[in-house]
Formats: sequence, structure tokens, C-alpha cells
Amino acid sequence: MRQIGIYIHVPFCTSKCGYCDFYSVAPNPNLIGSYTGAVCSELSRWSHLNKAADTLYFGGGTPTLLGGKNIEKIINTAKTHFGLEKAEITLEANPCGDLEEILKTAASCGVNRLSLGVQSGVSGELKALTRRHTPEDVLNAIGTARKAGIKNISADIMLGIPRQTPQSLEKTLQFVTGLNIRHISAYMLKIEPGTPFYSANISLPDENEAAELYLNTVKLLESAGFCQYEISNFAIPGFESKHNLKYWNCEEYLGIGPAAHSFISGQRFYYERNLEKFLKSPQTIPDGEGGSPDEYAVLRLRLKDGLVFSLFRERFSRDVSERFLNQAEALEGSGLIVLDSQKIALTPEGFLVSNRIITHLLEYGI
Repeated sequence: MRQIGIYIHVPFCTSKCGYCDFYSVAPNPNLIGSYTGAVCSELSRWSHLNKAADTLYFGGGTPTLLGGKNIEKIINTAKTHFGLEKAEITLEANPCGDLEEILKTAASCGVNRLSLGVQSGVSGELKALTRRHTPEDVLNAIGTARKAGIKNISADIMLGIPRQTPQSLEKTLQFVTGLNIRHISAYMLKIEPGTPFYSANISLPDENEAAELYLNTVKLLESAGFCQYEISNFAIPGFESKHNLKYWNCEEYLGIGPAAHSFISGQRFYYERNLEKFLKSPQTIPDGEGGSPDEYAVLRLRLKDGLVFSLFRERFSRDVSERFLNQAEALEGSGLIVLDSQKIALTPEGFLVSNRIITHLLEYGI
């Protein structure tokens, strides 16, 4: 029986970067305490699902602002109601500030994976992103994590950011691959309406430059032993993110906290982006059915393994349609996809235009 993942959205942040569109609020001790209590109550309320979980992910926001004791309370509550035996438990963190006591406590209660928001290994780029840490802070944070006993460490970096060039990106990639970590996420910066970067009309690399940066990233990370397994994610084999794979495999997950989304028993739902409502009367909002063949195909085609025909047949008790396969065959010589008797998958070049390819294929029905 497949187990679910649990995502805890921590909405606290002391200062937002200019590009950040995540829901967050400024913290204070009373608010953090109330939030922790609400999360634990919701975990208890959802225990009626009678499901075990094998991943727990603290995202945000800045989850470390909860403090070690509150993280411990949430983990222990989740263990009580969802088991979490041999689970992957991930904590996101910014590589600045004093993390020693937080990571020590977190590790003692089960956190075994740390995701650091590195973003760049170049000081000038970090300043352009309005990040508060330095490359030296990253080294210190990783040392602190290892001292606490957390060995499985991931770094987030950004592509297509202000002032980034192929040369500066190579410097960042050399920096992160030299950290002896297990996982790297490389996300293309997208500026959303309502953010300071959007209002300031920040200049970014153009489409062709961004494509070059992405393809260089794939090449350099692969040469360093980090295998691409999803559009934006690379790992030493065996260290892929088990939690995020649940999203891309269209498996069940329970999200707790304001703005957190869930997919349970074929239904999608979410909490409103409102901390006050979450604290006073937490209610989820229906977001329609999930898990259709189309949705499954969209998510699986984000993975390097792609849409595996035997897994599709096992899940939906039928084969992929001939019309879908015919359209895929028409693209076979483009260099954008790989098609054989086992699967259809996108190449790195295909990932760059994945939305267009997937939309085109699904027009003909799967």
C-alpha cells in the first residue's frame, strides 16, 4: 500500500526577497505558538484518513523560524497519527543566522534531510536577488547540519537571475558541486506580478540566454555525478527527493497550513492564503478532482523517466491512445523527445518547451 506525503507550509518570514511570491507574514512568539498548535490540531483532525506517511516536508516561508521545540512538537504529532516509520523528513532553511540549536533539536526528533536556499555562489548575484546570506554562510550552515547529524543535504540554485552569465553560473555550479551534497534543485527565476521585482521591471537574461544557462546546468551537473531526474532537479543516484516525487508521480499528499494544497482520495483541496483564518477556523477549499489520465501524463512528463506505458496501464487499466502515440512519433526526430516501446520522455531541450509539447500531445487525447 502506497503511503502519503505530508507538507507543512510555514508562513513566517522576517524579510521577503524581491522575487518571492509565497504567502508569508512576519512572525512573533505568540503567533508562532498559535500556528504550531493549529498545525498539530489539523494533523490530529486528518488522522481519520487512517493513512501512513513516509515523507514529511517543512516548507515556506522560513521553517526554521518555528524554533526547534515547535518543529519537534509537529513531528511528534505527525508520528502519532501517521507513523512516519523510516520517513524522509525535510526541513527548508536559509543559510544565515545561528542554526546550531535548531538543527540539533530537529535532527534529534527525526529531520534527516535539509534543503538550503543557496540560490547563487556569487556574492554580487546574491545581493541582486536581495538575499541576506553569503557563500561563506552556506559553508557554515552545511557544517552545522553535518555536526547535528543531518547528512542528506540539498541546495536550491536559480537560473536566469539578474547579472548572471554563463561564466558566473559555472562558478555557482562549481561552488555547489564542491559542497559534497546529495541533491541540487535548479529553478529558472520567474517574476510574478505583485512582487518588488515585477514593479521594478528588473532586467533578466532573454529566452535564448536562459536556454543556454539551463542546458549548461544540465551538462555540468551531470558531469559532476548529479543525474537529472526531473525538469529542475538533480541528485546523486539514490538521493532523489522522495517527497517531491509524490507530486510528479501523482501520488497522495496532505498539505497543512495557509496556502497548502492536498491531493487525497482523488480530490484536490487547499487552505486559504490567510493565517488568521487558519488559526481561528481552519477549513479547506475544494479544488476539483485529481489524478485523471491527462494530469498524470502532465506530471510524469516532468520526470526524465517520462510517461512509462506499463505504469499508465497499471493505473488506468488501458493503454495510451494511438492518437497520442502518433503525435509523439511525429516529434521523434525533433530532438525534443525520446520515444520507444517502453515510454515517452522529454530531453533537456524538450524540457525547455515542455508546456508547449505536453499541451500539443494532449490535444489529441491520451
